[in-house]
Amino acid sequence: MSLPDWIGIFSLPFMQRAIIGGVLFGILGGLLGSFLILRRLSLFGETVGHAAILGVVLAALWQLPATWALIGFTVCFGLGVVYLIERTNLGSDTILCIALSGSVAVGTIGLTFLRGYRGNLLSILFGDILAIGNTDLILLLLLLVITLIGLLLSLPDQILLTLNTDLAKVQGVPVQGYRYLFIILLSIAIALAIRAVGILLVNSFLVIPAATARLVFGQFIPFLIASTGIGIVSAVTGMIVSGIFDLPSGPSIVLIQLLGFLGSAVWKSIS
Repeated sequence: MSLPDWIGIFSLPFMQRAIIGGVLFGILGGLLGSFLILRRLSLFGETVGHAAILGVVLAALWQLPATWALIGFTVCFGLGVVYLIERTNLGSDTILCIALSGSVAVGTIGLTFLRGYRGNLLSILFGDILAIGNTDLILLLLLLVITLIGLLLSLPDQILLTLNTDLAKVQGVPVQGYRYLFIILLSIAIALAIRAVGILLVNSFLVIPAATARLVFGQFIPFLIASTGIGIVSAVTGMIVSGIFDLPSGPSIVLIQLLGFLGSAVWKSIS
């Protein structure tokens, strides 16, 4: 593809939607991912992301709107997993492993009952941000606004809850309410991000930018800002790389995030 042709792609509506979506995903993923890794919930995000294959299957079997069905499924699944963790004496990693394995197993079996649906399997697994629509952008923007407002209104409590749960309880912070609210926001974000990067890579979109920022910044606010910045830059850069080399958009974005993480790790080790 020549340079003029490549530049002309950015005038196309689908590419403009993809860039806007990448920026929104970058901000949202950076914000939620920061709390995700500090609260050691990375495996939780992985579990909800992989379980989404069951949500996709159920939506197809019952002929439900895919986006809304997936949001409903991930929220219910995420809250259900948290409930099991709190109500059993098993470790959280054990519950998450069981939930992940069971949902993927049932979802994979469910795929065998969907005639003619396997052609969409690659897009489900690896995503395609170029296929993002106006409804997805509106939902992303609403979720981002709600997340930003929630964080701004409760940032001191959120920081205290993240760093010391016991002290937060003593200080009267509604730990349980904030915990469930975060799970709901995280589950919705995962459901929406699946369109962009797919089931297999969705957790990377949340974890890698935040982990990269954590390597460089020790203070919370700079870390939070850097995480969102890395999310935005990697999303846009990944789409550019995808367009130049004709590569899948979702994996290209995650590859850029991985290279950024490795570069930061090397720089940190020698500095």
